[in-house]
Amino acid sequence: MRVLYSFPHRIGASRICTTAWYQVSGIAKAGVDVVAAVGSVVRPLPPAVETIETLARGRFRVPYRALGAMRMFALHDKVVARWLRHHGHEIDLVHSWPCGSLETLRVAKAMGIPTALERPNAHTGYAYRVVQEESARLGIELPADHEHAFNEDVLAKEEMEYELADGLLCPSEFTASTFRSAGYDDAKLLRHYYGVDTNLFYPADPPTGEFRAVFVGVAAVRKGLHFALEAWLRSPASESGRFLIAGEMLDEYRRVLDPWLSDSSVVVLGHSAAVPELLRNAHVLLLPSIEEGFGLVCTEAMASGCVPLVSDACTDVCVSGVNALVHHIGDIDMLSAQISLVFEDRVRWAALRKAGLEQSGAMTWDAAGKRLAEIYTEVVSAKSSRSTPALR
Repeated sequence: MRVLYSFPHRIGASRICTTAWYQVSGIAKAGVDVVAAVGSVVRPLPPAVETIETLARGRFRVPYRALGAMRMFALHDKVVARWLRHHGHEIDLVHSWPCGSLETLRVAKAMGIPTALERPNAHTGYAYRVVQEESARLGIELPADHEHAFNEDVLAKEEMEYELADGLLCPSEFTASTFRSAGYDDAKLLRHYYGVDTNLFYPADPPTGEFRAVFVGVAAVRKGLHFALEAWLRSPASESGRFLIAGEMLDEYRRVLDPWLSDSSVVVLGHSAAVPELLRNAHVLLLPSIEEGFGLVCTEAMASGCVPLVSDACTDVCVSGVNALVHHIGDIDMLSAQISLVFEDRVRWAALRKAGLEQSGAMTWDAAGKRLAEIYTEVVSAKSSRSTPALR
């Protein structure tokens, strides 16, 4: 199968750019013939992947801030759509990413090429609403350029992409549920998952000494760090343990968190390049998100021997009482009780840790690539059956 993978960002950079790099590498290893049309390349892709840079020429890369992200995504989309018009006969399926694929999806539809749209987060309308409501509750006004500040143009464009795509690639049940609630049919919601690099995330000996909790990620309202801090300080773990926070933090959000951050048991690290080491040396990961796509750090924590204590907005790979402890979104009492449980009962903590390590072995990026390749086949087959007249 030959797949056009359209990604309007700098593949191999941080966050979703890392996810996309592993995804392309995984599907290529699974035997998919990949043409990766990307904004630019930060980390070279495997040699077998044909790479097209849409927003770079040689060493020169068009800076996204110069034109604005949405204009850059639209430029990428036009370049990819033009390429597809000339090479569509070579392509079996188009895998695209949000905000940078509207024209590409239209061309694919006109040419009868099946399409799958990546959904790294929940339905954008849902995400806007819940983050706006929680920000208002906290007295925070999100900057206009914040990724979760309501943007009518972004939402309208993404909803057009949702409609055009043959399938929506949802990496968690939570993500799928937000589309189901918005009226999308189950048949359009394609369930896959993101993997973990076990060369980077692997366990050491179980941590000894003081109890350590860690938060990893951009410390934004949607990640629920305020819930984690309040739950931590309510638990006995805060009396002798430490809560390490690794991630950038919005200034206005930090002002709300300051009373909790000033506690002697809380350590603010800021952005950290040592996430694998932090996870290996921590007992638990706290991630009480109010909205997620997958919660990639959950599987990274499991593979590192760190037990996830997460909200039910996070990946369903986390099974409460088996390899993790899961609380309802915003339930601080429940989260605090779960912190207390693993702090006081190290036998229970060790059992959760062991199950997580066993689970993570089946959650590699190679395994995720195989699953995605299976989905491609399913989408192509479904499209073919719908377009082929029934034999009489």
